[in-house]
Amino acid sequence: QEPLLCPDLTVAENVALGSEPTRRGMVDRAEQRARACAALAQVAGDDFAQRLAPTELVRRLAPADRQLVTIARALCQGECRVLILDEPTSSLAAGDVERLFEAVGRLRDRGLVVLYISHFLEEVQRIADRYTVLRDGRTVACGAMADATLDDIVHAMAGRAVEQLFVRSNRSTGEPVLELDHLAGVLRPIDGSLTLHRGEVLGIAGLVGSGRTELLRAVFGLDAVKSGTVKVASAVGPASPTRRWAQGVGIVSEDRKDEGLALDMTLADNLTLSKLGGLGPRGLVLKRPQRAVAQRWIDKLRIRCRDPEQPAADLSGGNQQKLAIGRLLHHDVEVALLDEPTRGIDVASKADIYRLIDELASQGKAVLMVSSYLPELLGTCDRIAVMCRGRLGEARSASELDEQSILMEATGA
Repeated sequence: QEPLLCPDLTVAENVALGSEPTRRGMVDRAEQRARACAALAQVAGDDFAQRLAPTELVRRLAPADRQLVTIARALCQGECRVLILDEPTSSLAAGDVERLFEAVGRLRDRGLVVLYISHFLEEVQRIADRYTVLRDGRTVACGAMADATLDDIVHAMAGRAVEQLFVRSNRSTGEPVLELDHLAGVLRPIDGSLTLHRGEVLGIAGLVGSGRTELLRAVFGLDAVKSGTVKVASAVGPASPTRRWAQGVGIVSEDRKDEGLALDMTLADNLTLSKLGGLGPRGLVLKRPQRAVAQRWIDKLRIRCRDPEQPAADLSGGNQQKLAIGRLLHHDVEVALLDEPTRGIDVASKADIYRLIDELASQGKAVLMVSSYLPELLGTCDRIAVMCRGRLGEARSASELDEQSILMEATGA
């Protein structure tokens, strides 16, 4: 899904990477360029050199051209007969998508089998001869694309009732605590406006690459804000993550292993990392009070572990996710930004996290939650806004929506 290229190597070096031709123990540069040109011609046409010069550094290429280089590399690895494209347009603009489609058409015309994986249904409808719908790891529909409508495919993708895992107490919505006005980042989001109130869970739906994560990162100060405004309570304007913590805003990253937790540190350290005050005199952190505080959260969150001194890396995915949310609870945040809070965890852990989200809202906190799992959004959120290609739609009551309507809006169908 993400092009894996070496930015400081040339186009030809990237295309031949892993299968470099050699001569007398050295890379044969002439043969390397010849093979790269042959693969690039298959992908980009005979005039490829006008925008994909073999000697050009990859870091200077546009995103669409990088995708084409990735495809050319796949074709260069021996005799390629089946090409698998995983969400190839998730980070491309409309014009770049057209160029990629032209490349896919050329490859199909030359006899290659192309397996195209995408959530953008209008793309699949346009370029595919046949389709298959997978849901929860199982094939639930397939057939000729000419015989199917977008409604048929969306129904197959949604296809089931919401599981009875969700808890939703009586919530009382209070004053606005987070307001976004036409927020735009460097690449994503393009345009995002919303108002989040105390005592509310507001969900953001959308496909991979639509800009949902970038929206949360811009709010928290992890990504730059290009235009628009962010207002937290009475504070207006972008701020650093340190300042956001001070304002009572916390975030749980979708990537808990690389961003959400310090895996080599203890559970106690991870839980208290953002708020160390009160754990010792004169700004010191003493082990005994830190362990006591951590143990209380471990018990409340039902984290299965040996003791607070156990490394976070030893925990299961579900317990690691509870640990990341526990940091927000310990910090006593007013606004919780949750990015895919139940990704990759078991059903029991999901139920515990749904309970924690409901408790936050019931206590008058505000929750802004991104999720790809639509039953989760419908089951836990008061309102849902859908993001499509970087633009955030109007938030509507969850009771007015269903999986099919969200999918239709998210795919632009």
